[in-house]
Amino acid sequence: MGKTKNPKPVKIISSLISQKDEWIEMGIEILMEKLGELDFKSQLLPFEFTDYYYKEMGYPLIRRIVAFLPLFSREELVEIKLWTNEVEELLSQNGKRRVNIDPGYISQHNLILATTKEAPHRPYLSKGIFADLTLIYEYGEFKPLKWTYPDYASLTLRGILKEIRSRYLKQLKEWKC
Repeated sequence: MGKTKNPKPVKIISSLISQKDEWIEMGIEILMEKLGELDFKSQLLPFEFTDYYYKEMGYPLIRRIVAFLPLFSREELVEIKLWTNEVEELLSQNGKRRVNIDPGYISQHNLILATTKEAPHRPYLSKGIFADLTLIYEYGEFKPLKWTYPDYASLTLRGILKEIRSRYLKQLKEWKC
């Protein structure tokens, strides 16, 4: 019989997508109020892998990836996703989102995104939130899976996430987690 133990805390990340950097920055400021100081903030990146958000948010779209300094338990992802949905609504205008906020976490082994959309590869967590196993980490790289969104499969985003993972591992060591 195996003995249960709590997994190591994780690094919360978020993708913020919008037409304007000022709206992304507003979103980041609100996220920092609850999730703490930033540990990483990417440069502005074009968001061109899908037209999924164009009707609601316009075109062209840009994105930033951010990571937060405090570490969190994995179970907190549900409440974080529910809260970021509220933040999206707060920042919306005329019933349309100005900022899309997709939180998730990086562990030693993977990138998990929180989503409200059910799929075969997305286990249910609670309160209408599912875990999307987006990337796995093996042989020194984040590897996409057959269902990984094309933007997360890109070398650019995988490089950013690898940098965040490196900071996370250093933090685990320094904090003796």
